[in-house]
Amino acid sequence: MSINVGEVVAVRGTQVTLRIYDESSLETMYHDGKKYRGVSIREYIGVKRGFCTIVCIIEGEYLDEKRFELEDNKIQYIRKVEAKPIGYFEQSKFKDGIKIMPMIKDKSYLLNERQVVSIFSQGTDGTFNVGKMLKEELPVSLPWNKVFNSHIGIFGNTGSGKSNTLTRLYAELFSNFEENLKDKSQFLLIDFNGEYTGNQLIKDPDNKRTFNLSTGKKVGEKLPLASEQLWNTEILALLFQATSNTQTPFINRVIERRKKDKDKGESLKDYIIGTFYLCLVNPAQSRDSLVHLKVIAEHLSDAPLIQKLNNLFWYDKSSKFACKIVGRQNWDFFDSKEDFGNNIRPILNRLDITQIDALDELVVRINVQLLRDLSYGHIQFDHIQPLLKRVESAVNDLRKIFSVKENVNDEFKLLNVVSLRGCNQATKKIVPLLLAKMFYQEHRDNVETPPQNTLHFIIDEAHNILSQQSNREHEIWKDYRLEMFEEIIKEGRKFGMFLTLSSQRPADISPTIMSQLHNFFIHRLVNDKDLLLIDNAISTLDRMSKSLIPNLSKGACVVTGTAFDLPIVMQVDYIESKESRPASDDVDLAELWGLADKKEE
Repeated sequence: MSINVGEVVAVRGTQVTLRIYDESSLETMYHDGKKYRGVSIREYIGVKRGFCTIVCIIEGEYLDEKRFELEDNKIQYIRKVEAKPIGYFEQSKFKDGIKIMPMIKDKSYLLNERQVVSIFSQGTDGTFNVGKMLKEELPVSLPWNKVFNSHIGIFGNTGSGKSNTLTRLYAELFSNFEENLKDKSQFLLIDFNGEYTGNQLIKDPDNKRTFNLSTGKKVGEKLPLASEQLWNTEILALLFQATSNTQTPFINRVIERRKKDKDKGESLKDYIIGTFYLCLVNPAQSRDSLVHLKVIAEHLSDAPLIQKLNNLFWYDKSSKFACKIVGRQNWDFFDSKEDFGNNIRPILNRLDITQIDALDELVVRINVQLLRDLSYGHIQFDHIQPLLKRVESAVNDLRKIFSVKENVNDEFKLLNVVSLRGCNQATKKIVPLLLAKMFYQEHRDNVETPPQNTLHFIIDEAHNILSQQSNREHEIWKDYRLEMFEEIIKEGRKFGMFLTLSSQRPADISPTIMSQLHNFFIHRLVNDKDLLLIDNAISTLDRMSKSLIPNLSKGACVVTGTAFDLPIVMQVDYIESKESRPASDDVDLAELWGLADKKEE
């Protein structure tokens, strides 16, 4: 038996009051070679009832006074504690939930360390340890199978230790199972601040690939993008902020024409030559078409064609294009089939479009489609002109960060980190959406039932892209991005795709996304809106754990969710190695300013 420390004196609903003996106030006690912790707030105590030991958590304590009238009104104070049942031991095995309640006069006993650990280690194999229980300082194993088979939320104010927790979780996963994960699972981490671009998380560097993207002066790496994601009307309409009535149908015609050409085996070269013929061999030539013909030539990077078009000018007298050749008296014209064949077709016939990349092809096809639609009177130029400016601007940024390929499956490894630290704000919104869409659709379309492969999408600083508060971007663009991630978090589980979100401001994240998270690691949060959201979104969090959140120390967190029978208040182990922890350490000003000696790592 254990140490008897008191007895039940009252039971009101699920609230149990126990009288505690005087000698039970010690912090630590030893009995029969086992270590016990004394009776105090947030400790666990057992109440013997028949063959079961009911486990209660102590929520409060007070002194009750007892008067003795026969002894000159002498007052004796009796220590009492209020406790709540959370489960019970039956045949030495802990089961959560309330099955039986204590009764008055039932004896209460301390629980030894092994019993306390077993309360929080149900369904675990004892191998996945990322920290210790905060108060008891006992190592606790997490049910990794249930945690990573779910959507995870890691929340906490800046400096509370959430990046360390994220790293510790996945580093432990890869440390234990890296070889088993290969060819079965894939992990994609969106890193807004460049914290995970080193040797963090993974055990074998060959299983990790990092993409350091940049839209500034510094040249960055390029991210492989599947061709089908670029040639998509929805995506292009969002990228270029196309209007729904005129510009989106125009983009759709560009996409459909490309698809038609591929199906029929027709070449882009013939399409371009036909467009030049349509613009130049025309009784009603338009002087504005020259601008777009030059854009086409520039994106084809064909020097003879660029030079030829630079020599073209508008001959007002005849309202047609002419070209003055150095050393010749007569001008070249193009308004007849013969003139076109003699003066410009030889140059067009020598065009080499085999080396043209997807983004250049996109600009070429947009300008070709514009010239054709104008020639046939299908559109008004004023409606499409704003789109062309946005296309040129967006393509310049896309070219810096994407490499468009037909097949990108072999471009990614077990763990893929996409760093957006060097990117502008617009790119930081675009890249996660395109990656989510590309990976999710590919995974959903090819996965078996039940899934034989899993995809884990990790977003650090998730409020950057999942917030409803952003007012600097187009509403349609923001709504589409949120809808994409909401679909993933609602439907992705059945396809074996799981999200892990880390954020400083959970209240900024879409309520739909927050409500679908399964498991939570909650560090210190002090904002009332964040605390209210946590209170409403997490049904498994008890009153005492909630009250701790604003006062948690660095690295401490409340762990709760569907994978855990009971909330755990734990201290996540700090990663000592500088190379292994995320690049988010606080600046030591005393060391920086030379007021203290540099610390040895």
